[in-house]
Amino acid sequence: MLDNNHRVINYLRLSVTDRCNLRCIYCMPEKGIRFMPHIEILTYEEMLHIVRLSIQKGIHKVRLTGGEPLVRKGFISFLERLCKIEGLEEITLTTNGVLLKSFAADIKNCGINRINVSLDSLRPERFFRISGRDCFKQVWEGIEEAKHIGFNPIKINVVAIKGVNDDEILDFAALTLDQPYHIRFIELMPIGDKNISMADKFISTKEIIKKIETISILQPIANNLLDGPAERFALEGAKGEVGFIGALSNHFCDKCNRLRLTPEGHLRGCLFSDQEIDLKTPLRQEKKDAYLLQLIELAIKNKPKEHGLLEYGPRKCVRQMNSIGG
Repeated sequence: MLDNNHRVINYLRLSVTDRCNLRCIYCMPEKGIRFMPHIEILTYEEMLHIVRLSIQKGIHKVRLTGGEPLVRKGFISFLERLCKIEGLEEITLTTNGVLLKSFAADIKNCGINRINVSLDSLRPERFFRISGRDCFKQVWEGIEEAKHIGFNPIKINVVAIKGVNDDEILDFAALTLDQPYHIRFIELMPIGDKNISMADKFISTKEIIKKIETISILQPIANNLLDGPAERFALEGAKGEVGFIGALSNHFCDKCNRLRLTPEGHLRGCLFSDQEIDLKTPLRQEKKDAYLLQLIELAIKNKPKEHGLLEYGPRKCVRQMNSIGG
Protein backbone atom coordinates (compact mmCIF):
# COMPACT_ATOMS: atom_id res chain seq x y z
CA MET A 1 0.00 0.00 0.00
CA LEU A 2 1.19 3.51 -0.81
CA ASP A 3 1.36 6.33 1.70
CA ASN A 4 0.63 9.96 0.85
CA ASN A 5 4.24 10.37 -0.34
CA HIS A 6 4.03 7.45 -2.80
CA ARG A 7 6.16 5.06 -0.72
CA VAL A 8 5.28 1.37 -0.64
CA ILE A 9 4.72 0.40 3.01
CA ASN A 10 5.28 -3.35 3.40
CA TYR A 11 7.33 -3.80 6.59
CA LEU A 12 6.13 -3.90 10.22
CA ARG A 13 8.50 -3.80 13.19
CA LEU A 14 6.62 -5.42 16.04
CA SER A 15 7.89 -4.92 19.58
CA VAL A 16 6.77 -7.73 21.88
CA THR A 17 8.03 -6.23 25.15
CA ASP A 18 9.71 -3.17 26.66
CA ARG A 19 11.75 -5.35 29.05
CA CYS A 20 15.44 -5.98 28.44
CA ASN A 21 18.22 -7.85 30.24
CA LEU A 22 20.89 -5.29 29.23
CA ARG A 23 21.26 -1.59 30.04
CA CYS A 24 23.11 -0.16 27.04
CA ILE A 25 24.33 3.38 27.58
CA TYR A 26 22.61 4.75 24.46
CA CYS A 27 19.27 3.09 25.16
CA MET A 28 18.22 2.42 28.76
CA PRO A 29 19.48 3.97 32.00
CA GLU A 30 20.40 1.62 34.84
CA LYS A 31 17.80 3.12 37.16
CA GLY A 32 14.56 5.04 36.95
CA ILE A 33 12.96 3.07 34.10
CA ARG A 34 9.20 2.81 34.26
CA PHE A 35 8.21 -0.39 32.52
CA MET A 36 4.70 -0.80 31.17
CA PRO A 37 2.32 -2.77 33.38
CA HIS A 38 1.76 -6.23 31.88
CA ILE A 39 -1.96 -5.53 31.45
CA GLU A 40 -1.08 -2.65 29.12
CA ILE A 41 1.08 -4.75 26.82
CA LEU A 42 -0.62 -6.48 23.91
CA THR A 43 -1.28 -10.17 24.34
CA TYR A 44 0.25 -12.44 21.74
CA GLU A 45 -3.22 -13.12 20.31
CA GLU A 46 -3.79 -9.38 19.92
CA MET A 47 -0.46 -9.05 18.12
CA LEU A 48 -1.34 -11.90 15.76
CA HIS A 49 -4.69 -10.29 15.03
CA ILE A 50 -3.05 -6.98 14.13
CA VAL A 51 -0.51 -8.75 11.92
CA ARG A 52 -3.30 -10.52 10.02
CA LEU A 53 -5.07 -7.22 9.45
CA SER A 54 -1.82 -5.50 8.44
CA ILE A 55 -1.27 -8.10 5.74
CA GLN A 56 -4.56 -6.98 4.19
CA LYS A 57 -3.03 -3.50 3.93
CA GLY A 58 0.14 -4.66 2.20
CA ILE A 59 2.48 -5.69 5.02
CA HIS A 60 4.61 -8.64 3.88
CA LYS A 61 7.53 -8.52 6.31
CA VAL A 62 7.55 -8.53 10.12
CA ARG A 63 10.57 -7.97 12.34
CA LEU A 64 10.21 -8.88 16.01
CA THR A 65 11.95 -6.54 18.42
CA GLY A 66 11.87 -5.30 22.01
CA GLY A 67 13.25 -4.48 24.51
CA GLU A 68 14.61 -7.97 24.23
CA PRO A 69 11.99 -10.30 22.71
CA LEU A 70 13.50 -13.50 24.14
CA VAL A 71 12.82 -12.41 27.74
CA ARG A 72 9.05 -12.53 27.23
CA LYS A 73 7.43 -15.72 28.46
CA GLY A 74 5.86 -17.85 25.75
CA PHE A 75 7.74 -16.18 22.91
CA ILE A 76 8.51 -19.40 21.00
CA SER A 77 4.87 -20.48 21.02
CA PHE A 78 3.93 -17.05 19.66
CA LEU A 79 6.61 -17.33 17.01
CA GLU A 80 5.27 -20.70 15.88
CA ARG A 81 1.82 -19.20 15.35
CA LEU A 82 3.18 -16.11 13.63
CA CYS A 83 5.14 -18.22 11.14
CA LYS A 84 1.93 -20.03 10.12
CA ILE A 85 0.15 -16.83 9.04
CA GLU A 86 -0.37 -16.78 5.29
CA GLY A 87 0.76 -13.70 3.40
CA LEU A 88 3.99 -13.01 5.25
CA GLU A 89 6.99 -13.35 2.95
CA GLU A 90 9.59 -12.73 5.63
CA ILE A 91 9.77 -12.88 9.43
CA THR A 92 12.96 -11.82 11.18
CA LEU A 93 14.12 -11.26 14.74
CA THR A 94 16.38 -8.72 16.43
CA THR A 95 17.93 -9.86 19.72
CA ASN A 96 20.76 -8.78 21.99
CA GLY A 97 21.96 -12.39 21.89
CA VAL A 98 22.20 -13.02 25.62
CA LEU A 99 19.64 -15.85 25.49
CA LEU A 100 20.20 -16.78 21.84
CA LYS A 101 22.23 -19.93 22.43
CA SER A 102 19.36 -21.51 24.36
CA PHE A 103 16.64 -20.41 21.94
CA ALA A 104 18.40 -20.61 18.55
CA ALA A 105 17.24 -24.12 17.62
CA ASP A 106 13.63 -23.43 18.60
CA ILE A 107 13.64 -20.18 16.60
CA LYS A 108 15.02 -21.99 13.57
CA ASN A 109 12.47 -24.77 13.90
CA CYS A 110 9.69 -22.18 13.74
CA GLY A 111 10.88 -21.26 10.26
CA ILE A 112 13.04 -18.23 10.99
CA ASN A 113 16.23 -18.21 8.91
CA ARG A 114 17.38 -14.61 9.29
CA ILE A 115 18.42 -13.00 12.55
CA ASN A 116 19.95 -9.74 13.78
CA VAL A 117 22.15 -9.63 16.88
CA SER A 118 23.11 -6.36 18.57
CA LEU A 119 26.79 -6.33 19.54
CA ASP A 120 28.69 -3.09 20.07
CA SER A 121 32.12 -4.44 21.04
CA LEU A 122 34.27 -7.50 20.47
CA ARG A 123 36.09 -6.86 23.75
CA PRO A 124 34.42 -8.39 26.84
CA GLU A 125 35.43 -5.61 29.24
CA ARG A 126 34.18 -2.93 26.85
CA PHE A 127 30.99 -4.84 26.17
CA PHE A 128 30.37 -4.72 29.91
CA ARG A 129 30.91 -0.93 30.01
CA ILE A 130 28.53 -0.36 27.10
CA SER A 131 25.81 -2.84 28.04
CA GLY A 132 26.01 -2.72 31.82
CA ARG A 133 26.18 -6.51 31.98
CA ASP A 134 29.04 -9.03 31.82
CA CYS A 135 27.44 -11.08 29.03
CA PHE A 136 29.84 -10.96 26.08
CA LYS A 137 30.56 -14.70 26.30
CA GLN A 138 26.86 -15.57 26.15
CA VAL A 139 26.26 -13.27 23.17
CA TRP A 140 29.21 -14.58 21.18
CA GLU A 141 28.26 -18.20 21.91
CA GLY A 142 24.74 -17.35 20.74
CA ILE A 143 26.09 -16.01 17.44
CA GLU A 144 28.24 -19.10 16.96
CA GLU A 145 25.29 -21.38 17.72
CA ALA A 146 23.11 -19.51 15.22
CA LYS A 147 25.80 -19.97 12.59
CA HIS A 148 26.21 -23.66 13.48
CA ILE A 149 22.53 -24.49 13.00
CA GLY A 150 22.26 -22.62 9.72
CA PHE A 151 20.90 -19.10 10.19
CA ASN A 152 21.67 -17.11 7.05
CA PRO A 153 22.25 -14.27 7.10
CA ILE A 154 23.32 -13.43 10.62
CA LYS A 155 23.40 -9.66 10.86
CA ILE A 156 25.41 -8.05 13.63
CA ASN A 157 24.21 -4.55 14.52
CA VAL A 158 26.89 -2.16 15.81
CA VAL A 159 25.97 1.28 17.15
CA ALA A 160 29.07 3.33 16.39
CA ILE A 161 30.03 5.71 19.21
CA LYS A 162 32.97 8.05 18.90
CA GLY A 163 35.54 7.56 21.63
CA VAL A 164 33.77 4.43 22.85
CA ASN A 165 33.96 1.74 20.16
CA ASP A 166 34.96 3.52 16.94
CA ASP A 167 38.45 2.00 17.25
CA GLU A 168 36.82 -1.40 16.61
CA ILE A 169 35.25 -0.48 13.26
CA LEU A 170 37.98 -2.23 11.30
CA ASP A 171 37.83 -5.26 13.59
CA PHE A 172 34.12 -5.65 12.90
CA ALA A 173 34.57 -5.12 9.16
CA ALA A 174 37.37 -7.70 9.10
CA LEU A 175 35.00 -10.34 10.52
CA THR A 176 33.28 -10.42 7.13
CA LEU A 177 36.45 -11.53 5.35
CA ASP A 178 36.37 -15.07 6.74
CA GLN A 179 32.83 -15.32 8.12
CA PRO A 180 29.46 -14.91 6.36
CA TYR A 181 28.30 -12.28 8.86
CA HIS A 182 26.54 -9.11 7.74
CA ILE A 183 27.90 -6.28 9.88
CA ARG A 184 25.57 -3.27 10.16
CA PHE A 185 27.05 0.00 11.41
CA ILE A 186 24.30 2.21 12.84
CA GLU A 187 24.58 5.89 13.66
CA LEU A 188 23.90 6.93 17.24
CA MET A 189 20.36 8.30 17.39
CA PRO A 190 18.65 10.83 19.69
CA ILE A 191 16.13 8.54 21.35
CA GLY A 192 14.87 9.17 24.88
CA ASP A 193 17.13 10.20 27.77
CA LYS A 194 20.79 9.61 27.13
CA ASN A 195 23.65 8.61 29.34
CA ILE A 196 25.98 9.89 26.61
CA SER A 197 26.08 13.13 24.67
CA MET A 198 25.19 13.15 20.99
CA ALA A 199 27.38 16.22 20.46
CA ASP A 200 30.73 14.56 21.07
CA LYS A 201 29.87 10.86 20.53
CA PHE A 202 28.24 10.95 17.09
CA ILE A 203 30.14 9.44 14.18
CA SER A 204 28.61 9.50 10.70
CA THR A 205 28.42 6.60 8.28
CA LYS A 206 30.58 8.66 5.92
CA GLU A 207 33.38 8.63 8.52
CA ILE A 208 32.90 4.90 9.10
CA ILE A 209 33.10 4.16 5.38
CA LYS A 210 36.25 6.26 5.10
CA LYS A 211 37.89 4.16 7.85
CA ILE A 212 36.98 0.88 6.18
CA GLU A 213 38.20 2.04 2.79
CA THR A 214 41.70 2.26 4.25
CA ILE A 215 41.83 -1.56 4.22
CA SER A 216 39.66 -2.52 1.23
CA ILE A 217 37.58 -1.34 -1.69
CA LEU A 218 33.87 -1.48 -0.87
CA GLN A 219 31.81 -3.11 -3.61
CA PRO A 220 28.10 -2.10 -3.64
CA ILE A 221 25.39 -4.74 -3.21
CA ALA A 222 21.87 -4.13 -4.52
CA ASN A 223 19.03 -4.11 -1.99
CA ASN A 224 16.04 -6.42 -2.18
CA LEU A 225 12.44 -5.19 -2.11
CA LEU A 226 11.84 -6.08 1.56
CA ASP A 227 15.27 -4.98 2.80
CA GLY A 228 15.67 -2.42 5.54
CA PRO A 229 17.49 0.90 5.16
CA ALA A 230 21.11 -0.30 5.15
CA GLU A 231 23.37 0.60 2.26
CA ARG A 232 25.09 -2.71 1.53
CA PHE A 233 28.70 -3.37 0.48
CA ALA A 234 31.26 -6.17 0.48
CA LEU A 235 34.99 -5.98 1.05
CA GLU A 236 37.03 -7.52 -1.72
CA GLY A 237 36.98 -11.32 -1.41
CA ALA A 238 34.78 -11.26 1.70
CA LYS A 239 32.39 -14.05 2.65
CA GLY A 240 30.11 -11.58 4.40
CA GLU A 241 29.16 -7.95 3.92
CA VAL A 242 29.01 -4.60 5.66
CA GLY A 243 26.11 -2.18 5.75
CA PHE A 244 25.57 1.38 6.91
CA ILE A 245 22.44 2.87 8.43
CA GLY A 246 22.77 6.64 8.44
CA ALA A 247 19.47 7.80 9.86
CA LEU A 248 20.86 11.27 10.63
CA SER A 249 23.67 12.02 8.20
CA ASN A 250 22.23 10.21 5.19
CA HIS A 251 18.58 9.83 6.02
CA PHE A 252 16.53 7.44 3.93
CA CYS A 253 13.07 8.86 4.60
CA ASP A 254 12.15 8.92 0.91
CA LYS A 255 12.62 5.14 0.77
CA CYS A 256 11.33 4.19 4.23
CA ASN A 257 8.87 1.29 4.00
CA ARG A 258 8.21 0.68 7.71
CA LEU A 259 5.61 0.98 10.41
CA ARG A 260 6.25 0.25 14.09
CA LEU A 261 3.89 -1.38 16.55
CA THR A 262 4.80 -0.60 20.14
CA PRO A 263 4.37 -3.18 22.94
CA GLU A 264 1.17 -1.52 24.15
CA GLY A 265 -0.38 -1.45 20.68
CA HIS A 266 0.38 1.99 19.27
CA LEU A 267 1.14 2.17 15.56
CA ARG A 268 3.88 4.62 14.57
CA GLY A 269 4.87 5.75 11.10
CA CYS A 270 8.31 7.00 12.12
CA LEU A 271 10.78 6.26 14.89
CA PHE A 272 11.41 9.97 15.46
CA SER A 273 7.77 11.10 15.35
CA ASP A 274 5.66 10.86 18.49
CA GLN A 275 2.51 10.65 16.36
CA GLU A 276 0.83 7.34 17.18
CA ILE A 277 -2.46 5.58 16.51
CA ASP A 278 -3.87 3.48 19.34
CA LEU A 279 -4.97 0.06 18.09
CA LYS A 280 -5.20 -1.64 21.46
CA THR A 281 -8.16 0.34 22.81
CA PRO A 282 -10.53 -0.33 19.90
CA LEU A 283 -9.26 -3.92 19.72
CA ARG A 284 -10.14 -4.52 23.37
CA GLN A 285 -13.45 -2.71 22.86
CA GLU A 286 -14.16 -5.39 20.24
CA LYS A 287 -14.47 -2.94 17.39
CA LYS A 288 -15.01 -4.60 14.04
CA ASP A 289 -12.04 -5.43 11.85
CA ALA A 290 -13.22 -2.91 9.27
CA TYR A 291 -12.66 -0.15 11.81
CA LEU A 292 -9.20 -1.43 12.76
CA LEU A 293 -8.28 -1.67 9.07
CA GLN A 294 -9.23 1.99 8.67
CA LEU A 295 -6.85 2.89 11.51
CA ILE A 296 -4.01 0.89 9.96
CA GLU A 297 -4.67 2.55 6.62
CA LEU A 298 -4.65 5.94 8.34
CA ALA A 299 -1.26 5.19 9.89
CA ILE A 300 0.09 4.23 6.47
CA LYS A 301 -1.36 7.17 4.59
CA ASN A 302 -0.19 9.71 7.20
CA LYS A 303 3.31 8.31 7.65
CA PRO A 304 5.53 11.41 8.08
CA LYS A 305 7.36 12.50 4.95
CA GLU A 306 10.63 12.75 6.90
CA HIS A 307 11.93 12.64 10.46
CA GLY A 308 12.78 16.36 10.50
CA LEU A 309 15.98 16.01 12.50
CA LEU A 310 18.04 17.97 10.01
CA GLU A 311 15.46 20.66 9.31
CA TYR A 312 14.46 21.35 12.89
CA GLY A 313 17.79 20.77 14.56
CA PRO A 314 18.68 18.48 17.46
CA ARG A 315 15.73 16.92 19.25
CA LYS A 316 14.76 13.51 20.50
CA CYS A 317 11.74 11.30 20.95
CA VAL A 318 9.87 11.62 24.20
CA ARG A 319 9.82 7.85 24.59
CA GLN A 320 12.67 5.48 25.36
CA MET A 321 13.79 3.20 22.56
CA ASN A 322 12.76 0.09 24.51
CA SER A 323 9.18 1.35 24.70
CA ILE A 324 9.02 2.00 20.95
CA GLY A 325 10.77 -1.06 19.58
CA GLY A 326 14.39 -1.27 18.48
